[in-house]
Amino acid sequence: MKLKLLCCLLTSIIANKKLAVIHILVHLYLMYLFPLVALEIFLIFAFKQFDHNVCRYMRATGGSSRVMCDNVPGLVSRQRQLCHRHPDVMRAIGLGVAEWTAECQHQFRQHRWNCNTLDRDHSLFGRVLLRSSRESAFVYAVSSAGVVFAITRACSQGELKSCSCDPKKKGTAKDSKGSFDWGGCSDNIDYGIKFARAFVDAKERKGKDARALMNLHNNRAGRKAVKRFLKQECKCHGVSGSCTLRTCWLAMADFRKTGDYLWRKYNGAIQVVMNQDGTGFTVANKRFKKPTKNDLVYFENSPDYCIRDRDAGSPGTAGRVCNLTSRGMDSCEVMCCGRGYDTSRVTRMTKCECKFHWCCAVRCQDCLEALDVHTCKAPTSADWAAPT
Repeated sequence: MKLKLLCCLLTSIIANKKLAVIHILVHLYLMYLFPLVALEIFLIFAFKQFDHNVCRYMRATGGSSRVMCDNVPGLVSRQRQLCHRHPDVMRAIGLGVAEWTAECQHQFRQHRWNCNTLDRDHSLFGRVLLRSSRESAFVYAVSSAGVVFAITRACSQGELKSCSCDPKKKGTAKDSKGSFDWGGCSDNIDYGIKFARAFVDAKERKGKDARALMNLHNNRAGRKAVKRFLKQECKCHGVSGSCTLRTCWLAMADFRKTGDYLWRKYNGAIQVVMNQDGTGFTVANKRFKKPTKNDLVYFENSPDYCIRDRDAGSPGTAGRVCNLTSRGMDSCEVMCCGRGYDTSRVTRMTKCECKFHWCCAVRCQDCLEALDVHTCKAPTSADWAAPT
């Protein structure tokens, strides 16, 4: 449904001859967060699924992938080459954007910055990604992981011309339970990692600054996180499921596992500084160990995200729901930054008086439940003026 709305919106803009607006929005988007370039490409390529009358941009460019790739601003030469050669992969990446965006919002749901952006900010996560903060490190890692996940899944589903199931998983092998035959469709995660590295890292490799090194490191950590949760699944064959013979394949775990893992890495992210020769970084605090390839790294401390600050990419916490009984980050004291909270009484429909009926159903009644909802107060003018 969202895709149709986006398509109709783009069609309306084009119909009114406002293509320049599209290019501006795309440019802002690419400038602030390169791994999210897939969404812009997706908005172009995904239109192939709809009637030609719906998407006039296709007609305006003659339906040529070369013309479309050339009109996406911000791509370096290597990225344009991959876009030209693999438009189906670009579409697969775009389809995965919503998945890892939702994962980011799930992980930050109880924090002041909850992976949302400011109103009228056309990059997904706003200017927060202009800082080399822990939040930026997480978003780059989870987006890189999402690209790997989306490409690998599309390979297994037969949606891409350039890859399929893992060709190396053939013949007979052994594990702790004995011999088994490789069968089914093993996820070709090596292809997903290879393509994601070539496409996502291409722009960062053009730079030699600290931010580029940080992004490359966190991109790699995200890719490695997906492979970490590759698991072997098997099916037994034999009389009464005796498992005389087994057929096995490798499959990616649910993306939530990757998100949970990267969230733990976010909480343990290591602050670093550029080394003297500018070729890498070292830990800012010598008491900490050197980060591994699986760790997330950052350069700048995060703002407190208490008040709305467009320069910092902070939407603030005014109006956010808080938990009065919690002692964590979602508590009213922490979430509202000491400003206090408002309480309102709301009602919701719940299931109640559930009974088991033989056989075999549970029947419930619909009941109205009243509960108090606590939301953070808006900052006063003094709060806005106070330095952060």
